[in-house]
Amino acid sequence: MKTNSEPLLIWGAGAIGGTLGAYWKRAGHDVLLVDIDATHVQACSRVGLTIEGPVEPTFTQVIPACTPDTLTGRYSRVILAVKAHAAPGAIEAIAPHLSEDGFVLSAQNGLNERIIKMAVGAERTMGAFVNFGADWQAPGRILYGNRGAVVIGELDGEVRERTRAMHTLLSIFEPDAIVTEDIDAWLWGKLGYGAMLFATALTDDSMSANFSHPDRTPVLIELAREVMRVAAHEGVHPRGFNGFDPSAFSATASDSDARESIDALAEFTSRTAKTHSGIHRDLAIRKRRTEVDAQLGTIVSIAGQHGIKVPLLTRLVDLIHAIENGERTLSSETFAALTGGKAKATTVAEATAPTATPAAPSSGSTA
Repeated sequence: MKTNSEPLLIWGAGAIGGTLGAYWKRAGHDVLLVDIDATHVQACSRVGLTIEGPVEPTFTQVIPACTPDTLTGRYSRVILAVKAHAAPGAIEAIAPHLSEDGFVLSAQNGLNERIIKMAVGAERTMGAFVNFGADWQAPGRILYGNRGAVVIGELDGEVRERTRAMHTLLSIFEPDAIVTEDIDAWLWGKLGYGAMLFATALTDDSMSANFSHPDRTPVLIELAREVMRVAAHEGVHPRGFNGFDPSAFSATASDSDARESIDALAEFTSRTAKTHSGIHRDLAIRKRRTEVDAQLGTIVSIAGQHGIKVPLLTRLVDLIHAIENGERTLSSETFAALTGGKAKATTVAEATAPTATPAAPSSGSTA
């Protein structure tokens, strides 16, 4: 495998791809960004890509960049970092530019490795799990909100020279990055957490506020349980990270186990400059389609193959679509609709308001 004779090709220069590219380029590695947003491409290659936030002092890094229609050449290391629903089109465009001995690493949310291996072959596919917080703000600007788990692994579990080389690169960005022999375990763990994040995007409240909301906790727990049931039927034992403990949502876990993990997630998400999920940003700010079909829709489909009912996940997909189509707003009422109105449509302020103490009767009262 070539290591330094050609650029690292990052397809998708948004929150994930852009942040990785800026760190790698700053460290002296050749990087080429590919993105469909021409204004973002121009900013990155001319003025520079600015990474801001609390993780470290803001820096700006000029990075060569181009749009897909102007890309030429073939590359042995391609990092795919587009939204999950854009993966099929992206991998089709990447294939002619992938060298015979090259590979595509999926730095995405979801099970995109399945799509990649169908297009270019399992031996040319590598998996990755990322949980750091970042948001694309504007052309040439990305908010890096918090550090998070980063994991890399081959689909067959083998650790190869290329695996170790990519781990070294990822360690430039995240010193605690690890290599795994079971990347599926991490990807399914993220799907369980991700299902809850989709639910938090039904309101305008922050991730932490949703995880701290007593009326929403049972719904969030059941969503994670549905994902864990599907994972079990797939023969996967999901791994935990950053407060999310998959075992707490297993068939044998107690409600107190689940609530303990929810509390840990509330604490973890309270310590980030990225207060809302990327899903919420797509719905509320960028006004565009989310990854709901490519992530949750895929789980619902797999559940159907096993004959498993996942009513909350199915309903959540429908509600996200309703918001995308302008049929619903982001609100506590929309969250309550997850359970058909059985859950209380309480706001964060109502849920956290102190309980009123009844007034003491007066001395002349006969109560």
